[in-house]
Amino acid sequence: MRRDVGRYERTAVAGETVSAFIPDPLPPTKPPLSLAAGTGDLLRSAEQKLSRLDLAGEMVPSINWFVYAFVRKE
Repeated sequence: MRRDVGRYERTAVAGETVSAFIPDPLPPTKPPLSLAAGTGDLLRSAEQKLSRLDLAGEMVPSINWFVYAFVRKE
């Protein structure tokens, strides 16, 4: 499905003409955004897992150590 997400407008900045992208407001209305039946559950699960990862990242003394541990585990 093709969806228009914004438009370009020509404007001048510091004496130079440029094209600026102007995004459409959210949420999109044409066509309306529709989610499949299981998408909401998947989104909720992904958000929970990202929250857990964020918490784990705050608990380690070094992000390099954190990444090293996961790479080594694989």
